[in-house]
Amino acid sequence: MTSATTTREATAASSETSSPWPPTSQPKIGVMLVNLGTPDGTDFWPMWRYLREFLSDPRVIELPRFIWYPILYGAVLTTRPRKSGANYAKIWNREKNESPLRTITRAQGERLAAGFAGDDRIVVDWAMRYGSPSIRSVAERLAAQGCDRILTFPLYPQYSATTTATANDKLFSALAKMRDAPAVRSVPPYYAEPVYIDALARSIEEHLKTLPFEPEIVLASYHGIPKPYSDKGDPYRSHCLETTRLLRERLGWGEEKLTTTFQSRFGAQEWLQPYTDKTVEKLARDGIRSIAVVNPGFSADCIETLEEIAVEAAEIFRHAGGQNFSHIPCLNDSPEGMAVIQAMIRRELSGWI
Repeated sequence: MTSATTTREATAASSETSSPWPPTSQPKIGVMLVNLGTPDGTDFWPMWRYLREFLSDPRVIELPRFIWYPILYGAVLTTRPRKSGANYAKIWNREKNESPLRTITRAQGERLAAGFAGDDRIVVDWAMRYGSPSIRSVAERLAAQGCDRILTFPLYPQYSATTTATANDKLFSALAKMRDAPAVRSVPPYYAEPVYIDALARSIEEHLKTLPFEPEIVLASYHGIPKPYSDKGDPYRSHCLETTRLLRERLGWGEEKLTTTFQSRFGAQEWLQPYTDKTVEKLARDGIRSIAVVNPGFSADCIETLEEIAVEAAEIFRHAGGQNFSHIPCLNDSPEGMAVIQAMIRRELSGWI
């Protein structure tokens, strides 16, 4: 053996034992639940920060910045934080000093983590698109825990560019700032998934059993979007209508029993119709005395369900002559709700585990 060969072998052995790179540990997979967002408090400035972030998203407000920003930083952020803060105060979780959406999303994350407790490859966390914990902070936390892959689950059953897409935008924006960015997958919309439709139907059936009255009509009220967004190709309206159709089919109800409406409009332009508040008022004036409202587009109860529906819509209905009103809770972290989340995640993890 020549001295050159000996030197090469010694160098190779040395490089194997003294590599500048540390040995890699077993990679993990992060699962990130993502919901819309929440302010950190009901006072003016926490609401101002939350609304500024939310209403500055170009997917939420598609007006040119030079037109929208003077309105946003003028009339909107001058008046709306107080009004929104007062509404949040009606439903605020005083014990934990947080919004119900944060309480419920955390609970969903904890229950999901418990379901994967026997698999040390899976790390579960949760984030908010607007507010905290931010998508970027959670993505960085998962990467720091050794996750080289992240499955993100935007908790919106029906797809819209104003919700699902903006959550994914924020994740990719966070990855763009990471040197060693994980691979990612995003759970697709699940508006027609049998497990979701069945969970909704069972939650409705169980809730109606607890009522001292039988609703003449049940409204499936979805968050609205501006009609021009839908006209430009956003599939949200068709997803909502399909959820309602499948829900009717599963419950064995006709169109006169379960009907679709849209809520939470903002600004002067036309939004998807029929509007929930106007429909509730008309039903009461037409002689309907008992109704219930379910919110199939929300995975967790929040300001739009607990205050806008359970409080405001109920007041509108009774003021117009209605008598019996009930809000059917969202799936939240119930066994039915968690069955939906777990089924979607386990399906999308296929090939990774």
